[in-house]
Amino acid sequence: MNRNPDVDAWFAARSHPLDTELRAVRDIVLQADDRVVESIKWKTPTFSYKGDLASFSPAKNLVSGMFHRGAEIPGQHPELEGDARLVRTMRFVTAEDIDKKRSALQRVVRGWCDWKGSL
Repeated sequence: MNRNPDVDAWFAARSHPLDTELRAVRDIVLQADDRVVESIKWKTPTFSYKGDLASFSPAKNLVSGMFHRGAEIPGQHPELEGDARLVRTMRFVTAEDIDKKRSALQRVVRGWCDWKGSL
């Protein structure tokens, strides 16, 4: 996985009530495709490959991933929510919810990487 020490420091500096869930989503994104890298951008972990894929938008009661250009990711991704021109979100509330959406999140990440890799 392409772990970035700056993101490790971001996690260490916070005591978020869903820390375990945030870390689980991070691991799923990074494990989904070796091309994905992470950094801190806009004061939050951001995942990229040939452009910004997604950033955490943590709230107190859920983990929210904002997919900056989620509407453009090829394929069917019904777990991505929203009706903005480009932005979509995927939300996770519990560890069980993360497990349930694991393969959907992996498909989104791979879809982005395959699309960007073909350009």
